[in-house]
Amino acid sequence: MPAVNLTHPDGRTLNLGALQGQPVLLNLWATWCAPCVKEMPLLDDLASDYDGDMRVLVASQDLQGAEVVEPFFAERNFAYLEPWLDTETALSFALSGNLPTTVLYDAGGREIWRVTGDLDWADPEVRAALDEAIGREG
Repeated sequence: MPAVNLTHPDGRTLNLGALQGQPVLLNLWATWCAPCVKEMPLLDDLASDYDGDMRVLVASQDLQGAEVVEPFFAERNFAYLEPWLDTETALSFALSGNLPTTVLYDAGGREIWRVTGDLDWADPEVRAALDEAIGREG
């Protein structure tokens, strides 16, 4: 996993390279990206369903940062997703990804698989693939 620092509108910093111990599903998105916006509620549900088994992180690639991301989150009342910001778009460069791009990392920070484009995270086949990838009993 790239050692990129994300920031939270409240001032916290998260070093992705230091995340160890459980699988991480990292989604790169932006408020102006229609497919990204479409999958955000699905990712929030996924984060709820996989709480404790896999961490779901969404990293905004919006250059305006909290100015546009905070209202987006406030309007949608996500229960599990946090508004992490990557205003320098370091992840887009590190992962050579278009938006949305989602990468699954194992508990040791190694990439398992990636998806470019939106995905129906509620689809039973997608859930089964995630379960298999992270060793979760479905």
